[in-house]
Amino acid sequence: MRVVLNPVWLRTFLTVAETRSFTRAGQRLGLRQSTVSQHVRKLEEATSQQLLSRDTHSVELTPDGEAMIGFASTILEDIERALAYFTGPELRGRVRFGASEDFVVGPLPEILREFRRLHPLVDLELTVDLSGVLHEKLRAGELDLVLGKRRAGDETGSPLWTDPLVWVGREGFTVDDGPVPLIAYPPPSITRARALESLHDNGKPWRVVCTSGSLNGLRAAALAGLGVVVFARSLIPAGLAELPPGHGLPDPGEVQFLLTTRSTTPRGPTAALSDAIRAEASRLHG
Repeated sequence: MRVVLNPVWLRTFLTVAETRSFTRAGQRLGLRQSTVSQHVRKLEEATSQQLLSRDTHSVELTPDGEAMIGFASTILEDIERALAYFTGPELRGRVRFGASEDFVVGPLPEILREFRRLHPLVDLELTVDLSGVLHEKLRAGELDLVLGKRRAGDETGSPLWTDPLVWVGREGFTVDDGPVPLIAYPPPSITRARALESLHDNGKPWRVVCTSGSLNGLRAAALAGLGVVVFARSLIPAGLAELPPGHGLPDPGEVQFLLTTRSTTPRGPTAALSDAIRAEASRLHG
């Protein structure tokens, strides 16, 4: 016989599992306690398993009840996605989004995944590159929206946040008296330019020991102890650390992070993605 799992039963079960109380679950759902008990009983009958162990004082999940939490949550999420797809406001179209290398790890993928869940009819095209390259693509009409860096003090646009640039290396790394061993992105990297300018302006000799277009490449070189690299303080990769005071290197300044669009009044998918990223800006810089 085919078993049907009623979503109403599933939602009631999840509420009981969360509150550990039939009474509180009924209050939250606006149901009588007898109705809550009926929903749980029907779900247990449909699955032929006891999902909750209850007495006059407590409600506990059985092992099968623990398993049902995952299934119930997934089923209800799928139902919500289906309803949003067929009956919700249908945002359609394409957004070509560029993100700088600084965000390839961290919460950005989660933000994009949630955007895709809310807007399944939007085609999201992601380009990951250096900020300078991304802004060139934006000006050329190849991207619609860019999340990237710029030098502090640039008057165009409103930054999401400003971050100090810091010298970073492997834990315990020290800089010798010779030329500074520099790890950097290739041009037109903003952090590379700021590192070189600060060294030049302060009469510090340097030598580039590693150039990599990927964040993982820079991190690997620094972890290997090849040299030092400049990062925004809030985006230091895992395993690396800001050099302690007294390292003798000049201050590389600040950098700003901002969202830039092709149009001053973006619409549709571009506006929706821009709003979603702005709403989560605090997560992006820790």
